[in-house]
Amino acid sequence: MKRAIPVAIALLAGVAACADEPPAPPPEVAVFEGVIDLEIGEVEGEDPYLFTTIGSVVADDRGRVIVADYQTHEVRVFEADGRFAFRLGGQGDGPGELTNPCCMTFGPDGLLWVRESARYSAFRLGDDGAEYVRSLRSVNASFNLVAPVTFDAKGRLVDLGTAAGETRLTRFHLGPGMAVDTVPMATAEEQATGFSPVDIRIGEQAATFYLYQPFGPLWIHGHGPGGRWATAVNSAYAVTLHHPDGGTSTIEAPLQGPELSPGERRRAQARIDQEKERFDLRDHPFGVPDRKPVLAELFFDRAGRLWVEKTGIDGDEMREADVYHEGTLEARYRWPRRVEHLAYPAWATETELYGTTRDSLDVRRAARVRFTRIP
Repeated sequence: MKRAIPVAIALLAGVAACADEPPAPPPEVAVFEGVIDLEIGEVEGEDPYLFTTIGSVVADDRGRVIVADYQTHEVRVFEADGRFAFRLGGQGDGPGELTNPCCMTFGPDGLLWVRESARYSAFRLGDDGAEYVRSLRSVNASFNLVAPVTFDAKGRLVDLGTAAGETRLTRFHLGPGMAVDTVPMATAEEQATGFSPVDIRIGEQAATFYLYQPFGPLWIHGHGPGGRWATAVNSAYAVTLHHPDGGTSTIEAPLQGPELSPGERRRAQARIDQEKERFDLRDHPFGVPDRKPVLAELFFDRAGRLWVEKTGIDGDEMREADVYHEGTLEARYRWPRRVEHLAYPAWATETELYGTTRDSLDVRRAARVRFTRIP
């Protein structure tokens, strides 16, 4: 069932505007601005504060910050003020052990669910430690895929990946006894938007590489709690919202992406030239576009609201997302651009957003942003 949702008045007001000069939101749309109030991670020092690759950052109902470290195969729990509390996991395939934990969420059962290379493990967090509860094997064929962890409206774990012999992403809903409800997300052609295959030979072997256009269109998707998810091709502000009852609706706005800056044009052309040389191409399948895609990312917060992040102008210090409740524009949120939030799933509430920051030495830290409403 496809339901049409009227475009919010706030967005209709921006018909003549583009992402270079976003329209000022009307008074009835709440605007929230965020600042980084906590960063966890050090260049050197005590072991718990030294991260390798941060896969996911979430928070529990006590405000504790929980960080998955992909390469050390563990999850670390920090108090709300950033003090280390305890860790769980450790490399292995046994009960309570972890292998490349990339992504996390809290399920409707209150357990912390961790996506690993080929399974999901669930833990109950206590005051000073965690209890392993159970595991579920992945049914998708995408070994080591980094993908969101979420649950549908029936409380079933959603295992996102590809089926054997497929190239498109699919939602596998895991029910009791490992009964699987398969929900294709889009056609293979739509999911391959912006990519072009290039066939080459490496010695005696034939190989196919996929090139994509710098700043070109891509198929994007986000997955929320309770069976909500969304898809779009990011070159247009046209998002398909999938509801828990199986119906869909569309959110649209007449916005364009910002024009590429001279620096972005140079970087795009340099990459095209490098790929032509690397793959010995006479012609590259793509050129440098005039504009960037209008959408940057889709994700949901813990209340099930859809955040539609818009692409910013080169040099912008803030990110911005339109936030929708049941298809109606409810608020706009802005936060520092150096916070790279993680859509696995992104962990956001009405007042907080969790992600990572990176310094000039490429040291990543877990970060918390706190939002306040501005006039």
